[in-house]
Amino acid sequence: MKKKTVGRLLGGILAATMVMGSLAGCGGGGGQSSADSGDAAADTGSQGSEDTADAGDSDGVETFTIATVRWTDAWPNDFMNQGIMKELEDKHNIKINWQVYYNSDWTEQKSLLLASGDLPDAFFGSICLSETDIAQNKDYFVELSNGIEKNMPNLTAIFEKEPELKAAAQNRDGEIYSLVKKLPLRPKVANSMYINKQWLDNLGLDMPTTYEELTDVLKAFKEQDADGDGDPNNEIPYTNAGSLSGDLSNLLAPFGTIVSRTGNFMQIDESGNPAYVPITDHFKEATKWAHELYASGCLDQEYFTQDTSMATAKRQAEGGSQTGLVFAWTADAEMGANAEQFELCEAVAGPDGKRYVESDPTYLDIANRELVITTQCKNPDKLLQWADDFYTDLVSLQTYYGSIPDQIQENEDGTYEVLIPADGTTLDTSAWSFSMRDFGPKYMTEEFQSKVILPESQGDGVKLAQDAINAPHASDIAFPVVSYTADQLTRLASLTTDINNYASSQYAHWVVDGGIDEEWDAYLDQLNQMGLQEVLEIHNDAYAAYKAIVD
Repeated sequence: MKKKTVGRLLGGILAATMVMGSLAGCGGGGGQSSADSGDAAADTGSQGSEDTADAGDSDGVETFTIATVRWTDAWPNDFMNQGIMKELEDKHNIKINWQVYYNSDWTEQKSLLLASGDLPDAFFGSICLSETDIAQNKDYFVELSNGIEKNMPNLTAIFEKEPELKAAAQNRDGEIYSLVKKLPLRPKVANSMYINKQWLDNLGLDMPTTYEELTDVLKAFKEQDADGDGDPNNEIPYTNAGSLSGDLSNLLAPFGTIVSRTGNFMQIDESGNPAYVPITDHFKEATKWAHELYASGCLDQEYFTQDTSMATAKRQAEGGSQTGLVFAWTADAEMGANAEQFELCEAVAGPDGKRYVESDPTYLDIANRELVITTQCKNPDKLLQWADDFYTDLVSLQTYYGSIPDQIQENEDGTYEVLIPADGTTLDTSAWSFSMRDFGPKYMTEEFQSKVILPESQGDGVKLAQDAINAPHASDIAFPVVSYTADQLTRLASLTTDINNYASSQYAHWVVDGGIDEEWDAYLDQLNQMGLQEVLEIHNDAYAAYKAIVD
């Protein structure tokens, strides 16, 4: 296998695209980067933005200031000025001054930016702005429909090929204020169930295939010495920081309660209509089952009182996990050093004989708000031309895993091999350290994805290999990501917090104390008094508009 130089990707194009002349750049200051506290990479990325944002340099290079948000300051940001990111700047004869913020304090900083109106030229990554941020501040942002048609042939072709991406980009007025992504090399299944195989073997038990068998396994974990330490009372069959939002698509999944990951508690019912799951009969039966588990000690008695760190400590306890069951993206993502104890379990059959798994591609794979251009930008066309290259196979690969040849090896047979990090870190950490990973415009054809070789021992390679177990059970019952009008967003913000909090508190009460049958009618009445029917009308309207585009 032979490594090829990074320059081969764009080398033949760069000379032709370099232009001379004095061009005015895009201005925009806006806020101090939260990376100022000693992060050399972030300092390099944002240095000089105030001096150069309003003018090109002597070679006609236009400068754009772009804000982006990172999950943590533990990851380096050097890659923003190197590898494929630098190649794209050179190709388009531009300079990106990155304003790097961090998620921990972004909410406050975003509020200050939007209040001041002193904005960067663009925001990069869907973590930056919400739909409500854009809808309530439309005067700050550039409507992109004409610009896309004029400057983005790659994205235009994708819209024609996959109309669901256009549906994700457009608001209810048919306007486009942000660019979209479709993540590559994604599984059909989100979280799956993993069972402590060591405990099963200690007790001579088989993997469960139905929810009744799962109940029996959990009770055996509780009543017998599953971990073999001589104490039959120190095992916790299932622990978590319990919540309705988490349990609907995980613990309660055998009852068909899978919902959208957007947190709206919605799904598509058997008739093809939107449904609010916490008022359905299958939710009611699932809650009864969860109460049975709690009453028998199969659910951690601290289920609704502990936080995530407490649950993690039990799962990742030194010397062996204290729990027998976990729902996770991969076992190592939740179990740490105890991951080897756990084995993926095929989704168990529920009361209706069907197997349900969490699958929500419109949320997990597709998103808008990946590039939002502000009215501070003096040359949106130029920025859109740069962004259109993000919708090509090789660029998407490198903005997802890192640049060729350092993180990806190009082979003579036309395949591309994602390399295991040489420094001992995980591939997931490496991808976030050397690329924008989930954030930013992105699209990769299925044909090209088949040419990408992933390590089988970690990261996406493990997830995709395991996906074969439960992918056949994936369905489209999760409510898709849809667009709402500005008025609808306002009403949803006003109504859903209280409604969902009430449903969540009642769920916790019924799991711990029981009594759902006796209190069900009063519960439904209360939700209706709180405005649930109006919420359902809004979701129905938005879903109909979505279907009109994708069908």
